[in-house]
Amino acid sequence: MLSKNQIKEIQSLHTKKFRDQHQQFIIEGIKSVMEVLESKATIIEQLIGTEDFIYPLKQKLIAAGINHTTVTDDILKKISLQNKPNKVLAVCKYFELENKHIDFDKNFTFYLDDIRDPGNFGTIVRLANWFGIDTIYCSPTSCDKYNPKVIQSSMGAFIRVKVVYSELSDLVKDTTGINVYGALLHGENIYGQKLKNGLIVIGNEANGISDDNQRFITTSLTIPSAQNNGTESLNAAMAASIIASEFFRQLSH
Repeated sequence: MLSKNQIKEIQSLHTKKFRDQHQQFIIEGIKSVMEVLESKATIIEQLIGTEDFIYPLKQKLIAAGINHTTVTDDILKKISLQNKPNKVLAVCKYFELENKHIDFDKNFTFYLDDIRDPGNFGTIVRLANWFGIDTIYCSPTSCDKYNPKVIQSSMGAFIRVKVVYSELSDLVKDTTGINVYGALLHGENIYGQKLKNGLIVIGNEANGISDDNQRFITTSLTIPSAQNNGTESLNAAMAASIIASEFFRQLSH
């Protein structure tokens, strides 16, 4: 069982301040935890689950040296952010810091400009993985990649997609001729453009791409809509998925 202090420590990981302090984050749910067990078990520092989850895996967990604790549904609910936690929660250590820069002439990827909603952020990580993007970039003001809702909405993709925080100016300053695409309401119809590899900037949910970052954009793109449809704009993750699909279609051949 977990002590009261252990419960408090795990609950503290719901907030960024204590995640950074302990260099730990939470993964919840059978699917995500099993993916980590299979492909990146070394990051797991403590596995906490109900009897029906832990018992079938007990010998495997012991052999792998994974610290594990069996708890009741009530205790699991206390340490979970979910209303109906799904049998297991893992406390994991932060990934090793990587300041990876990709060749923008050979790959396309995203730059997330002040994306604050963890559901959008995690969904973009997930779609990046779908389209074979292994690294995405985002502004320092964007959502914390270890936010439990980011982890949950990425559906395991956070294991495979690296997230690098950087100012856009730092990314482009040492790169000549880089294509920087901006997703804007008043840009060129994406379906009429011959797309090339580069960086695709997705703006803040409410304010779009910041003025500071718009100056780096070399091509503005828009997703055409039906006339007088009454919808002002697309959700950031929806826009990113449509744009990624068109880049993939044109550049994967």
